[in-house]
Amino acid sequence: MNIPQSSFPRIIIIGGGFGGIALAKKLSGKDVQVLLLDRHNYHTFQPLLYQVSTGGLEPDSIAYPIRKVLQGYPNFYFRLAEVMQIDTEKRRLETNIGGIGYDYLVVATGSETNFFGNQNIQSNGMAMKTVPQSLNLRSLILENFEQALLTDDLHERDALMNFVIVGGGPTGVELAGALAEIKKGILPKDYPDLDTRRAQINLVQGSDRILPAMSEVASAKAERFLEKLGVNVWKNIRVSDYNGKRVTTDTDTKFEACTLVWAAGVKAVSIKGLDAGDFISRGSRLKVNHFHQVEGFEEIFAIGDVAQMESEAFPHGHPMMAQPAIQQGESLGENLARLVDEKPMKPFKYKDKGSMATVGRNKAVVDLKKFKFQGVFAWYVWMFVHLYFLIGFRNRVVVFINWVYNYIKFDREARLIIRPFKKEYQVSKK
Repeated sequence: MNIPQSSFPRIIIIGGGFGGIALAKKLSGKDVQVLLLDRHNYHTFQPLLYQVSTGGLEPDSIAYPIRKVLQGYPNFYFRLAEVMQIDTEKRRLETNIGGIGYDYLVVATGSETNFFGNQNIQSNGMAMKTVPQSLNLRSLILENFEQALLTDDLHERDALMNFVIVGGGPTGVELAGALAEIKKGILPKDYPDLDTRRAQINLVQGSDRILPAMSEVASAKAERFLEKLGVNVWKNIRVSDYNGKRVTTDTDTKFEACTLVWAAGVKAVSIKGLDAGDFISRGSRLKVNHFHQVEGFEEIFAIGDVAQMESEAFPHGHPMMAQPAIQQGESLGENLARLVDEKPMKPFKYKDKGSMATVGRNKAVVDLKKFKFQGVFAWYVWMFVHLYFLIGFRNRVVVFINWVYNYIKFDREARLIIRPFKKEYQVSKK
């Protein structure tokens, strides 16, 4: 990898997500050599991926070059690489560009879509966890409407214009709201010769309410917002199969839809060498102590979605969201500096700053520790928070300008088919 030898301890960070970036920043100026590895050369602001999928933003406004994020940091190195295996005995990584040893290792690989073993849904449905996946979804949505113009079969036309979003968490709710706004304000102008009123947006949730991690008040209000936008909210229904055109559930309810977006769960991205059952818990997460150390190791740490730190307040680990990852990265940065200086580490304590979700224009729900509010003010708070946590001044300006333009013109300029995307439907026999 052409990483120079150093008298400083080498800390390797796997993953340039929220946790990995926060950790690298915290280690700036410390007497350590830092190597950050990632499969992409950019950091993705995942909470806004749904806006890329629906044409509200271009991907470069929510992605930022990792090298630029950490530009000028002393003793910092970045390599575009995929880690294949960890040799915990030799303290060595094997990657697709070569091997390298470490003194301390931090796993911050994040999470990926969890299809829970359903191969048909994984093959025929769409995920939305990365920039390429969001661009694929955007192309598929637009191509389906173009195809709907060309068919004389009414059932096929309806299926091309119908959407099924599985999972009523923030991702599913926000995507459903964005699609509903497109149906209402954009499709009639773009496709005047198509009866877009027949388009259906279905949000399917397996439990008895959407946004289950938020308060019941927020869940009920978000559901009313969605229904007002014309979204069909289905609760206590689980999707069991999908062949590319028909969605089957565990009830008599079925959907004819050419687009299914799976937002019903995530699992940690595991790496060979740290995937044994001894230190893997629910959702493939690594068991860590309150100093972020992986169970059974003193020199290997894990933060963010991949880490499960159990406590009385969080018996199943912290939420797999940006805030826990950022706080864990900052905490571990301080602890690694203390470790190098031979000082005792401090246990991590998560400060829950609340949760929020937007449903569309002037519609959002916010749960803070002492306050809960919904509507227009919540929507402004949601926008401010997301702008604040975006990396890069240019990204903040571009996103803000896009939001202002979209609000005034009720438009989404980025509805472009940059690269065509075609699904090759596959059905496996059970």
